[in-house]
Amino acid sequence: MRKLIFKSIFFTVLFILVFSVTVILVIGHRYNTDNQKNYLSQNAVFVAEGVRQKGIGYLQSIKDADFRITWITGEGTVLYDNKTDISQGENHKNREEVTEALSKGTGYSKRFSDTLSKPFVYYAVKLEDNTVIRVSEEAYAFGINPDYLSAVVWVTVIALALSLLLAVIVSKKAVLPVTGLDLSKPEISKTYEEMKPVVSRLVADNRLISKQAEELRVKQIEFDAITTNMSDGIIIISRRADILSCNQAAMNMLGVIELPKNVLQLNKSDNFRETIRTSLSGKKCFDTIRTDENYYTLHATPLLFDDNVEGAVIVIIDETEKDEREKLRREFTTNVSHELKTPLTSISGFAELIKSGITTEKDTAHFADNIYREARRLVTLVNDIIRLSQLDEGEIPYDEGEIDLYEIAKDVADRLDGVAKTQKISLNLTGETAFVKGNSQILEEMIYNLCDNGIKYNRPGGYVNINVSSDTAFVYASVKDNGIGIPKASQGRVFERFYRVDKSHSKEIGGTGLGLSIVKHGAAYHKARISLESSPGNGTEITLVFPKAMADSPDLT
Repeated sequence: MRKLIFKSIFFTVLFILVFSVTVILVIGHRYNTDNQKNYLSQNAVFVAEGVRQKGIGYLQSIKDADFRITWITGEGTVLYDNKTDISQGENHKNREEVTEALSKGTGYSKRFSDTLSKPFVYYAVKLEDNTVIRVSEEAYAFGINPDYLSAVVWVTVIALALSLLLAVIVSKKAVLPVTGLDLSKPEISKTYEEMKPVVSRLVADNRLISKQAEELRVKQIEFDAITTNMSDGIIIISRRADILSCNQAAMNMLGVIELPKNVLQLNKSDNFRETIRTSLSGKKCFDTIRTDENYYTLHATPLLFDDNVEGAVIVIIDETEKDEREKLRREFTTNVSHELKTPLTSISGFAELIKSGITTEKDTAHFADNIYREARRLVTLVNDIIRLSQLDEGEIPYDEGEIDLYEIAKDVADRLDGVAKTQKISLNLTGETAFVKGNSQILEEMIYNLCDNGIKYNRPGGYVNINVSSDTAFVYASVKDNGIGIPKASQGRVFERFYRVDKSHSKEIGGTGLGLSIVKHGAAYHKARISLESSPGNGTEITLVFPKAMADSPDLT
């Protein structure tokens, strides 16, 4: 706008200036032409009078005059010329001003002088003796006096400079009420009356924009709050695959610290790239990706506006736990099938021998004893599986209350005392009364399994020490033995279902392989923590740390 005003002012002034200068030059041309003619005519009369009175001597006395003086006879012969050599001069009878002076008394002309090679103005006066006095001088450029022309040029330059300055100042001042308009608060700005409708519209637009900006801000806060606290990853991309939004969960899942510009830089796998490509082609798609430790599913949905794909939303769901549970389920099914098959095969075999009638009474009693032991093993296994299932589902069919863990440990020690003595193992209980909130049967099974393992995986002459203690917040139950111990590589897996460090030894001593798994799930049920210290040949110590039975007791899970 300022440029437009500047150009308008400048070119308007320039047009007026050019027009004015043209008029001045035209008028100056006429004025200077007339003035030069009058000047020459006056000098011609003065020179003619001087020649009448003094003859050629007068001409010689003014030979240094600024103008040219020529004395010509009626036949055109040059008698005198103060600027040129008359001996080389041409006949001037046919000169326009001379011919006119001879016929009319005076003559005037303007032409290019071949003698002096310049344009000249001539004025001639006829004397009584039929001779002609002619004066002349160089014609003005453009017919204007040089001093006058110089003055016009200078005035024009100054006027042009002033018009330029004026255009700058005026244009700047003219747009100041517009450029100085406070767009955030246009109603308080001083501006032109003609700008009032624009200002009113700006005020209305500002109110609308502020309202929309506030709505967007609230929606953005809500969106950020939702996506930030989501466990699933959310990535929103443009049609060029540039990342528009990405929550922290997605960055954590893909192992990204600094967010790149393009989504393809987040993951280099073929599945991820194909998911992006398919979604940006306008199709919903589903795929999976794996990292070193995790398993994720990708759900990609294109964003369509007027049937054009403008981007896509990718939802990343962590399926690692589900995948691990599925693996454990398959492994558990396999293990259960194997564990059930072995005793059932034994029972079936012994029963078939008894049924055939070929066994003696002594053998029948022996086979019956084996069938009984295998059946008990089956019952124990089934009971352990049921107990684990109940712990997994959190559906324990017994009431909870405040339980004295020391009394539980004492009952277990009494039950296992005979087994320990048979194995030549010393079973000892120390500690004090300590109450925890929980299920007495589950707590008993946990202590029983720890002590039973301490006895089974020990050596004659060894010991199993049970200790129950407490402090202001926690109750501690530890079972320590000096048996065969657990290798470091197996310590992280001993709480898995059916896992055995030494399968051959475990088979000899019996057991279901679910004891420590029940301990683990029982601890989780009671919000307790488990610690294990062991080394091969030096025994094992497993400690359970329970929240004390009190209000606001800490949760250790």
